[in-house]
Amino acid sequence: MTIPNLSKEIENAATIGISGHIRPDGDCIGSTMGLYLYLRKVYPDKAVRIFLETPAAIFGCIKDLDRIEDASNVTDRFDVFFCVDCGKDRLGEAEKLFDSAARKINIDHHISNTGTGDVNYIVPTASSASELVFDLFDKDKLDEDIAKALYIGIIHDTGVLQYSNTAPKTLNTVAELIKFGFDFPALIEETFYEKTYLQTQIMGRALLESMLLMDGRVAVSQVDKKMMDFYRVDSKDFEGIVNQLRNIKGVEVAIFMYETAFQEYKVSLRSGGVINVSKIAQFFGGGGHVRAAGCNLTGSFHDVVNNITAHIEAQYKELNA
Repeated sequence: MTIPNLSKEIENAATIGISGHIRPDGDCIGSTMGLYLYLRKVYPDKAVRIFLETPAAIFGCIKDLDRIEDASNVTDRFDVFFCVDCGKDRLGEAEKLFDSAARKINIDHHISNTGTGDVNYIVPTASSASELVFDLFDKDKLDEDIAKALYIGIIHDTGVLQYSNTAPKTLNTVAELIKFGFDFPALIEETFYEKTYLQTQIMGRALLESMLLMDGRVAVSQVDKKMMDFYRVDSKDFEGIVNQLRNIKGVEVAIFMYETAFQEYKVSLRSGGVINVSKIAQFFGGGGHVRAAGCNLTGSFHDVVNNITAHIEAQYKELNA
């Protein structure tokens, strides 16, 4: 896919908006903040604003994170609006700003996104949205703060360069970013591996109460509202649980869900690659990648598990047909 010419796309824009998906993860935050910092630096005459839900505290090392705005009560019409790391349907409150913009640009790497902008840079084989944002930049105009943001995004969506979405191009991109001399081992430790005591407790509880299904090929766990209230945790504290379930020997698919309201669940799916969890998530109105996807489902915990495992079984049957 042809890389958009960033300077041409925004040359006549006086106002530029940027947003990413609800419940922003490391890649969403890294890619949108990297774009924000670059545009603010290279085009100081343009009014650039960024709209996201409040990021987790671990990302406080990214410059100007306090400039992130809540889109709820904003009615401005932007000349250009960037939707990054998702399709417009996952922008939450910022979707209206994207829809009303004169020029809409969608940058994403999710296979379920067919493109929701006037300009679409959608590359499902890319490691991350941060890698795609890097493609847009004049490399001579990068600085340490921009590089740090993009680096954080890449390491979070590649599991510190261990997932199968890590390609030679990804490693080349990372090599260019760490040339700026920031302490990248510390960024990995502080934003990816380090957990609070409560986060460690809730992960332990989720793993303790997990169960294996389908001859040990599927691992499932949940955290309900009662448990969240007891441990005083929220969705930002669940990072890594679904991946830990997937790391269990013999497990090919991991399902982790937490209750957002009575019998309403946010579901995360991980696969070793045999099962396409993006296909399952899309069926239920979600999306993602072949190996990592998510969706929202209603019903009891057992209803949700039965609905998802039925699709896993169907894929196994197709593979063995």
